[in-house]
Parts: sequence; structure tokens; C-alpha cells
Amino acid sequence: MLHTVKPGETLYSISEDYRTPLPSIIGANPSIDPNMIIVGQKIKIPGFPLVESQAYSIDVNITEKNLTLKHVDVVQKIYPVAVGRMLHETPIGDYIIINKAPNPGGPYGTMWMSLSKKHYGIHGTNDPSSIGKNVSKGCIRMYNHDVEELSRIIPIGTPVYIRT
Repeated sequence: MLHTVKPGETLYSISEDYRTPLPSIIGANPSIDPNMIIVGQKIKIPGFPLVESQAYSIDVNITEKNLTLKHVDVVQKIYPVAVGRMLHETPIGDYIIINKAPNPGGPYGTMWMSLSKKHYGIHGTNDPSSIGKNVSKGCIRMYNHDVEELSRIIPIGTPVYIRT
């Protein structure tokens, strides 16, 4: 997986986003100066496949409040979702699914899939009436049966593109 450095990021924050130890990232990128990374620089994240090699992708449209699953750029299914509310907006950007956790409990429903942005994910809900609304703290909420179906289909490393 290649990560493109964004403004304000440090190697440490990148390692936290991907839940990958900093020494592993430094080891995978022997030619970089860990004390000086620059916006636009490509950083190899060990343990994840290249985005280009993934057959599945996910597009999240915040305005329309939907999540589109694609396989080789062909739409497979569109799911309704809930997104972030004011002051807790869903983060715009390009991410990947880095892990899956069934039955996380509480408001996360029956499945949690972490994004490569710390504290954010795609998950189920214990409040199905929230779907279709701006109510989360930035995560993407789905009906439990939908997030379970999605998690069975997509592998770790699936790219997630979040747009307005």
C-alpha cells in the first residue's frame, strides 16, 4: 500500500492511522528521512496490498448518504448510510479498510470495519432509524444486515473514497 502524505501529517500520525508500528514503516521506506516528510511524498505501508490490485472499491457520497460497492468499477450495490453531523463531519478523502471486528457492541452494531484514519470506520448501528441522517460522530453507519453483507464481500485493503 502506498500512502500519499497530506498536509499536517507526520510519519507518526500515518503509523497511527494504519495501526502499523512506526519502526515497520521506517523499515519499509529506507530512503526516507523519518524527521522530514513532504506533502505528496509516497510512503509504503507494509502489510496492505496495493490499492490498484483490489477488485472491490467503496464510494461514499455524504450528500446523498449512500455507499456504493463496486467490483472492477461496475456498481454491485448501493446501500443507505448515516454520516457525520455538524462539528463531527465524516472525513473527505481516500482511505482503505484496515481491519474488521464482528460484534463490537454498543452503538457500533454487529460489525466494525476500521478506515485508515484513526477513530473512523464503517459500522452497523443499534439505532436503525438513524440511517439516512447526519447523526454520527463522523463514522459511516449502515443497517446491521447491510454492513455484515458488505464485510463478507470486501477484503482488507479495499479502497474507500469519501466525497460530498
